Amino acid sequence: MGLNNKIGVIVDSFGVGVKEGLRKAKGAGAEGVQIYAVSGDMDPAVLTGAARKELRTYIESLGLEISALCGDLAGHGFQDAAANPAKIEKSKRILDLAVELGTNIVTTHIGIVPDDSSSPIYAAMQQACEELGVYAKSLNAYFAIETGPEPAAHLKSFLDTLSTNGVSVNFDPANMVMVTGDDPVQGVKTLRDYIVHTHVKDGIRHRLVDPRNVYGYLGYEAMDHQKIADMATSGADFEEVPLGQGGVDFPAYFAALQEIGYTGYLTIEREVGDRPEEDIRQAVQFVRSFR
Repeated sequence: MGLNNKIGVIVDSFGVGVKEGLRKAKGAGAEGVQIYAVSGDMDPAVLTGAARKELRTYIESLGLEISALCGDLAGHGFQDAAANPAKIEKSKRILDLAVELGTNIVTTHIGIVPDDSSSPIYAAMQQACEELGVYAKSLNAYFAIETGPEPAAHLKSFLDTLSTNGVSVNFDPANMVMVTGDDPVQGVKTLRDYIVHTHVKDGIRHRLVDPRNVYGYLGYEAMDHQKIADMATSGADFEEVPLGQGGVDFPAYFAALQEIGYTGYLTIEREVGDRPEEDIRQAVQFVRSFR
């Protein structure tokens, strides 16, 4: 296939902290890393001044670069207008941190986009994303929404209402397979103008699932990453599996990314399992087999 995209790894997938996770990512053969930057040592309010320069220098000393930061604030995403000002402010600070660390992409979940474009929830999400998109654009950066909560066509229709592409897409094919049943290959073509980062993950959907049970919804329940991981582990509704063992047609998926001219990172995410390092090493080799 001649795939030439760089391979990334989500450092947090190793479950050993940032510094050790960076070393393990390098050992697994990654060329770049994605790091959660919401809380703890990576919180923009905690990682300040010289510490930012030290982290960037350390990452570069390993021969790595940052493919993206993850700025997912969970909860109800940007569905709650009352909560949005604080979330927007923190998201801007994460974007600032990303640029200082050498990447121009921050990925996130924004909540399920309602079908009804006249609803207050839709308006709240639209207003938040408009503000974030304009800010990201001012930094020559992107705030990238992760696919999965809604079909690709509906996400595109939402993005098309914004004034810039400062809010774009982090394409995760497994989320689509596991939750909405959407076709990732067609999804790539639908969202071709917005894809700035991708995840490499595989999964199986065992039965229809209400996306609200996975990603939450205002007035229903909040999104919780641990709950999603537990659901993907139990396999009652859907199951995350090693690359090549699920419903993502990777030859067709990678071919679609090539077709649209995507040159960014393929970043491996592993949210389940008790042997993440081994799984990630195998995933790196799996992606390399397409080169």
